[in-house]
Amino acid sequence: MNFSFLSDNLFLRDLKIYSFVALLAAISWGIVEMVRSQHQSHETTVEVVKHSADYFSKGYLRKDLNEQGRLKSQLSAQSILHYSDDGTTHIEQPKLTLYNADPAIPPWVVKSETGILSPDGEDLFLKGKVFIDRAKGAGTSQMIIKTSNLRVKPKTSYATSEEWAEIISPPHRTESTGIEITFKKPIHIKMLSRVKSRYELH
Repeated sequence: MNFSFLSDNLFLRDLKIYSFVALLAAISWGIVEMVRSQHQSHETTVEVVKHSADYFSKGYLRKDLNEQGRLKSQLSAQSILHYSDDGTTHIEQPKLTLYNADPAIPPWVVKSETGILSPDGEDLFLKGKVFIDRAKGAGTSQMIIKTSNLRVKPKTSYATSEEWAEIISPPHRTESTGIEITFKKPIHIKMLSRVKSRYELH
């Protein structure tokens, strides 16, 4: 018997078996990778879709009354976009009007480029440049405040920013880094750091 020939045949047979097994393993690995890739792609798509707006509105207007039924604050906007996953409302061109208990004192008007309202309506983050104005009234002078990225609590008439701020009460000007404002009586404005003032005497 030719053992060399038999050995060669067994070797070739084993080689074919091993090659076939390796091919199956490669195909199986490829299928697993393809399924996993499709699954990850699907997960990414779902994640993107999750943070999506559930309603949109133009000409938004919300009014809040005090205990006596008088107008306490009013929030208007060019448009709003509400997100269901985190409950926030994104606002374009927000305008917040804070009324004083004394109707003889003009209200504070706060404007910014965009804003985000918290789900409970307690916090309003005004993004970008912020312009605050109170007109001249009985016993009060006009006051203008310029800053950016202002956080406002409408129900308590309180606001704060860590950005540059400027107060203009013609003809006087004061600027600082950071500001805290209480809009209702007793009105309180605190300049936080690097305060510079310029007073003009007539």
